[in-house]
Amino acid sequence: MTTSHNTPDDIQITKPPSSTRKSSRSSNLMAGTIGHFVEWYDWYIYGLLAAVFSEQIFPSGSQFISLMSAFITYAIGFVVRPLSGIIISPLADKYGRRRIMTLAIFGMTLGALIIALTPPFSAIGYVAPVLFVIARVIQGISAGSEMQSAIAFMVEHAPSNRRAFFGSFTNAASGLATLAATGAAAIVTSSLAPDDLNSWGWRLPFILGGVLGIAGLILRMRSDESPEFEESAAEDKTAPQRLMKLLREHPKALIQTAALSAPAVAYYTWATFLPTYANLTSGRDLGATMAGSTIGLALLVIIVPLCGYISDRIGRQKIFPIIGAIGMVVLFYPLLLLLDRPGFGVYLLVTMSGWIVLGIWQAVYPTIQARLFPPEVRVAGIGFAHQIVIAIFGGTAPLVASSFVNAGHPLLVAVYMIVIVAICLAIYFTLPETGSRGKAAKAWEKS
Repeated sequence: MTTSHNTPDDIQITKPPSSTRKSSRSSNLMAGTIGHFVEWYDWYIYGLLAAVFSEQIFPSGSQFISLMSAFITYAIGFVVRPLSGIIISPLADKYGRRRIMTLAIFGMTLGALIIALTPPFSAIGYVAPVLFVIARVIQGISAGSEMQSAIAFMVEHAPSNRRAFFGSFTNAASGLATLAATGAAAIVTSSLAPDDLNSWGWRLPFILGGVLGIAGLILRMRSDESPEFEESAAEDKTAPQRLMKLLREHPKALIQTAALSAPAVAYYTWATFLPTYANLTSGRDLGATMAGSTIGLALLVIIVPLCGYISDRIGRQKIFPIIGAIGMVVLFYPLLLLLDRPGFGVYLLVTMSGWIVLGIWQAVYPTIQARLFPPEVRVAGIGFAHQIVIAIFGGTAPLVASSFVNAGHPLLVAVYMIVIVAICLAIYFTLPETGSRGKAAKAWEKS
């Protein structure tokens, strides 16, 4: 039977069983990583290509209004994410991480194919934007189920000395997905003639997402359930009972989890709006900014697992989100100010600098989140806090940024991100040290 302990850090950490099958770890890591990659590729490609398809699907007399309509639809996917996180996450704690992850990738793939195959407004009228809204709702429900289930799945399958490294693969996959989505957007925007891009070219990355989704679905169906979950599943509680237990027994962990996730406002701004921001504020070519962001994202994909590896080696975890948040607070304003200067090299410096500090913040926080909760409420705990703050700050990030730019105050984008990250940074200092050298981890190992 799984046991829990009150540690000096006011945290409950559950020791995993020793029966993890080492022979299956690589295949389970692959299933979690590739499935997570597909989820977030489909999620990000919408924001990156919104400026291209907005006038086809959401036509109006103003390019700005069409773009805002596309971003409002983008935000709808975030609005439904908390509902999915609250309702479906406890089901992952009761019925298994693998089942929910499989359903999540199915929904994300379906949404991508709906977007790819929807005819333009000129052909089917208002059915076109309605189908986009339906697709984003489906994707929002899927994404709201994915992140926390994948985090728990990866960390629970990890050997005891590699939890931060395994946990980092969720955000590494997300970064790789953002890289792939940005690369796909850069290829179609730079290689196709404007008429071809606007009529059919923008659909190709969505079709690719659908095809990759089918491959990810097969991998997840063949993966193993977490042994740690299988032991905790012996606790016979309904999903609402697990949710009430979470709210009653883990309020501090919920606040800390929310703070670990909230800097996603910066991630989504950098990932989906920075190329458009540079295009609108300094007249840079959209294809060139996409290419620059693709190069910058390559750094993120390297930094995230590297920091996870270093974390396991030094036995420290909380220092990584602290360093990353400090970097964001210090750098974001001067980085956006620097975009007033011309040149591709300037844009490359800006995007790469941002992704470095975002990568340090991202690397270890999934593992910290997983270890703030015992396995019987782990997915519900991460999902409840993470999806609410993502809906509030992540989904609205391009919309808020667009509004600041349109109002003639583009640097308020940086101020907005800095204020949110600074509040989160203050909370990070209350986190327990969940690395192997922390008091909480030592109590966990002795249990």
